[in-house]
Amino acid sequence: MTKSTDLADLLSDVAGAAFAAQGLEASYGAMRRSDRPDLADFQCNGAMAAAKKVGKNPREIATAIVEAMKASPLVAAAEVAGPGFINVKLSAAALSKRAEEIAADTRAGARGVETPRRVMFDFGGWNVAKEMHIGHLRSTVIGDSLQRLFRFRGDHVTSDVHLGDWGLQMGQLINEVKLEQPDLPYFDAGFTGPYPETSPVSMDDLGRLYPQASAKSKTDEARRDEDRKATQELQAGRPGYRALWKHFCNVTRVGLERECASLGVKFDLWKGESDAEPYIPELVEDLKAREIAEFDAGAWIVRVARETDKKEMPPIILVNRDGAIGYHGSDLGTIVDRKRTVDPQLTMYVVDQRQALHFEQVFRASDRAGLMPESALEHLGFGTVNGPDGKPFKTRDGGVLKLYELIAQADATSLARMQEAELGADVSEAERADIAHKVAVAAIKFSDLSNVRTTNYIFDLDRFISFEGKTGPYLLYAAVRIKSLARRAEGEGVKPGPISIELDAERALVMQLDAVNDALRGAYDKRLPHFLCEHAYSLAQAFSSFYAAAPILVESDPVKKASRLALALATLKQLELLLGLIGIETPDRM
Repeated sequence: MTKSTDLADLLSDVAGAAFAAQGLEASYGAMRRSDRPDLADFQCNGAMAAAKKVGKNPREIATAIVEAMKASPLVAAAEVAGPGFINVKLSAAALSKRAEEIAADTRAGARGVETPRRVMFDFGGWNVAKEMHIGHLRSTVIGDSLQRLFRFRGDHVTSDVHLGDWGLQMGQLINEVKLEQPDLPYFDAGFTGPYPETSPVSMDDLGRLYPQASAKSKTDEARRDEDRKATQELQAGRPGYRALWKHFCNVTRVGLERECASLGVKFDLWKGESDAEPYIPELVEDLKAREIAEFDAGAWIVRVARETDKKEMPPIILVNRDGAIGYHGSDLGTIVDRKRTVDPQLTMYVVDQRQALHFEQVFRASDRAGLMPESALEHLGFGTVNGPDGKPFKTRDGGVLKLYELIAQADATSLARMQEAELGADVSEAERADIAHKVAVAAIKFSDLSNVRTTNYIFDLDRFISFEGKTGPYLLYAAVRIKSLARRAEGEGVKPGPISIELDAERALVMQLDAVNDALRGAYDKRLPHFLCEHAYSLAQAFSSFYAAAPILVESDPVKKASRLALALATLKQLELLLGLIGIETPDRM
């Protein structure tokens, strides 16, 4: 990737050269955005550090740097403040040039990584036989936004949904179906096939069977033993159980793909825990042979505790007493699978923060086994989606809100809000429904991603679907507003031209456009999508102020009109880029 042309970098080069001319390290010239934008655009604090090192007065050093910087065409004004702060205001020419670069850049001024990596994202992680619900929302939208960001910045990204399809719940379901339909061929050990192609259970059936099977297993020890046995036989390859299990997986996937399509989320791989199964016997034998796995209380375990630990760190259970593979073993097998097929340099697991201990155990075991180093595995935990009572969100009757129900509610609320605001009145009913869905998805995703990933948040659909305030619909409206402006300009024969920055509102807008790489780096380095949301919202606000202060199509001066139109289109390009990284699609009109 090419070196960034951010204004901070350009100014840092100028200041660095000035420090070097004084016999000081150029690194002291690092510039950052001013804490007081009303006084300056950028500031440099290096004079104090330099003075401390060489034993000089910081104001004396700062004064020399300021005098040198004034000669640069980038600088309109430079002054020393306080004990030695250097404040710089950019020239109109520098801002105009930066705006033109952004306008001409297909990436809207955004830069990529210097050295791309192979990165694996593990998110979604839904269980077979369970419909997606609101508790699955965060992993899905956070993981999708991060995979979009990493791919955009140049990394070679592979995403995997990693379905929960291989644990005890499968044995529970098999036995529950057996109770209701005992004559099915799947339960006849002597049946040689072929097994029916049509599933004996629907998604509604699975939704009913799953909780009742789980409840029986928790309260009835004999039933729990039967479920463990069925799970072990499934994992050992019993043909009838495998055939029935495939029906469970296929029926579930239909609904999962429907919800993913509705949210605009895509995965490169639709693997499950079961895909790790072929690798596990070899892994287990290898760990036994190297005495990393040890036999304890009837199970094979791997100890991961360290002398430096300040909390208890239980061992992972590789193979349980019944001979079945649990979550620990499955996750290690998945690491082997990925190493042999994708060979990622970094794997990130976007999973509920409450699973932190599990992943710490698995990562340590992976490191100890020589599979993947702990430093190449990251757990990106997140908080919960809560209701008004501050507890994980439930429906009014105490149930868990299904994701398709949430999307339907959001679509309906969005359509009603559009009608109230008299938006979409001049388009067909089908197009209006499509716009309403885009608004609904923007509301859902932005409400989630605009919060810091690690915190909980209160779900409030009515507040999220608003065209005012810090919401996804507000950002969509800002983008559509510029699209409408562009269509009117084209109709009037007005074309964008060279950008010339004069007004304060224009300066503020270009400064915000220039900050895009700060936002991308923050989101990328810290794995926090809310940096993208913050920048998109600030950009929309800056454009609103610009549009109010600098009329475009009613401007009488054709040169100013063309300049402002070009600046508006540059803003649209960057705003749509950011929305795309968040996972939000922009309609052409409202």
